[in-house]
Amino acid sequence: MGDRGARSRFRKVVSWGLAVLSALVVVAGIAFVGWALDPHQAEPGPLRSVREDPAVEVTRGEDVVVVSPTGEPSGIGVVFYSGARVEADAYVAPWAPVVAATGVTVVLPDLRLNLALLDSARAEDVVSQAPQVRTWYLGGHSMGGAFAAQHVGAGDTTTEWEGLVLWGSYAVAAADLSDRDDLRVLSVAGDRDGVLPLEEIEDRRPNLPADALTVTVEGMNHAQFGAYGEQAGDEEPTLTDAEAHQALAEVTADFLDP
Repeated sequence: MGDRGARSRFRKVVSWGLAVLSALVVVAGIAFVGWALDPHQAEPGPLRSVREDPAVEVTRGEDVVVVSPTGEPSGIGVVFYSGARVEADAYVAPWAPVVAATGVTVVLPDLRLNLALLDSARAEDVVSQAPQVRTWYLGGHSMGGAFAAQHVGAGDTTTEWEGLVLWGSYAVAAADLSDRDDLRVLSVAGDRDGVLPLEEIEDRRPNLPADALTVTVEGMNHAQFGAYGEQAGDEEPTLTDAEAHQALAEVTADFLDP
């Protein structure tokens, strides 16, 4: 009788423990989804200025933003992934001057739960948004760039990617890009980046092809690769947002100019 009672109490304790653990998992899952679904949003001022710019056209679809030139398109396109918990519209303003200067078309997809790690193959679907594009680049900011690099390196793509555009980002060794001689790569960093410090980007430089173009914009921080306001953990920039976006646009336009 004593053994049966002990076993019964043990089963009750285990059942109670599993119930508590399940509840904690559910609560953590709900908290994570709530966190992911509360992204940094595009600042209205820069977004409004781009919509008033006669050199570019901004089209907002159900799950994608397309920034295209009103003049002659170059035939080059970029699919660009947002940083973690940043909405796609926040990259319209930094990309608009590149589009105006070069004629490239930029596709900014909405990502599942605003996280590229859950949607790294999204680019394969959204290239259809710009049928006039003949040459495609994939890119992203921060986590978005890391998973763009991972996707290109995986090799199971349906799109032939010409190269990568990384803003405040990096490639991990598992992306297997270091020996690629068929990929054009641009990596832009800011020396005031407190979220992804310059030292970390430099440490991961060997994971990119040997001929990758790497540029550091002095005075630029992490959030200035987008237009969504300040970001926790970032350093104070010494450039204004307008100055940072101009420097970023010049570097990126030089790289993409046909």
